[in-house]
Amino acid sequence: MNHLLSIEKRNAVLNRMAVLLEQERANIKAINQQDMSNYSGEDLAMEKRLLVDDTKIDGMILSMQQLASQEDPVGQIRFDFTHENGMKVTNKTAAFGTIMIIYESRPDVTVEAGGIAFKSGNKILLKGGKESLLSNLKIVSLWHQALEENEIDTNWVEYLNYNRVETQAFLEKPTQKVDLIVPRGGEQLIEFTKKHATCPVIVSGRGNNFVYVNQEADLKKALDIIINGKTTNIGVCNALDKVLIDTKLPNWQVFATELVAELKKYNVEILGDTAFANATQVPAIENEEIWYEEFLNYKIVIGVVNSDEEAIEKINKYCGGHSASIITQNDAIAQEFMENVDTAAVYQNASTRFTDGGQFGLGGELAISTDKLHQRGPIGLQHLVTNKWYIYGDGQIR
Repeated sequence: MNHLLSIEKRNAVLNRMAVLLEQERANIKAINQQDMSNYSGEDLAMEKRLLVDDTKIDGMILSMQQLASQEDPVGQIRFDFTHENGMKVTNKTAAFGTIMIIYESRPDVTVEAGGIAFKSGNKILLKGGKESLLSNLKIVSLWHQALEENEIDTNWVEYLNYNRVETQAFLEKPTQKVDLIVPRGGEQLIEFTKKHATCPVIVSGRGNNFVYVNQEADLKKALDIIINGKTTNIGVCNALDKVLIDTKLPNWQVFATELVAELKKYNVEILGDTAFANATQVPAIENEEIWYEEFLNYKIVIGVVNSDEEAIEKINKYCGGHSASIITQNDAIAQEFMENVDTAAVYQNASTRFTDGGQFGLGGELAISTDKLHQRGPIGLQHLVTNKWYIYGDGQIR
């Protein structure tokens, strides 16, 4: 068993890791180029996530420096109580123990997710995808160097070079104790992990995010927010897929036509419900099931609703539980919407693209959870802990 490392030791490893990443910058990029040339898939988003360039390495280094400067998430007092018999009862945050991270194509996760798990006092098991194997092994060798230089056992960071069959076998019958699993990737990876895992899994969610344009919307803001949410980065879970427009919006058809023209400039494929399609001449949706879909592509579905209640109901029925935004100048209506929409993040007059640990002031994230236990939305350093009760007595019996 690995005993909890002092915060000084954990920070020393993270700071050393930042230095090593800078020193090995050229080697990391060269090795990543081998992964890139071995990758023969058709998936553009996957390829983009696989590439390690200077910007990505800068991000990795910054992540290590920020983590090292943040306060220790372990041992924080959450509750304090003195029993009438004199016992002192305290609840404090505690490390999980061992966290397994399963992910695809993103060598930066080997640094960032590994760093978040390590800073919160956990042993890490990294299970990366075969497409990024060489990059991941190089980065893990740096983790091991940073640990060894600080006289810490290298088994604190372990890489599991398993194929699918071996991974399934490990999930079903782990050869060591695993306390929490975090899958980072597409729906298939998440389903596979949930199906076979024998310990808790934090589901990093799908998006299918909605923007609702209320009758009191500022239409310039609405347009900018929709374009930003849909077009700036299609391959992320905080991107926008659905828009609902209030039919009480004065001349909603004029706004609808303008929105279509603007989206077409970015070559977005637009589908509408019957009313929207009739008003704008875009193709109508053929199947209501499309409202459930996350696109991760230049594609959007737009429909109309006759009330705020209808918008809330529709979002709660179809969305992925990730993010939803209302565009309105009426704060009372916004508050009502935000309290009743069942997503991890709710917005007034802002893009769903902000649902992100860095943007929310957490200094990065391990995942964005659409589950309600034990933490929802971006999971930062301070959430990657469980808790433990400490009771100090003096011979009390019950």
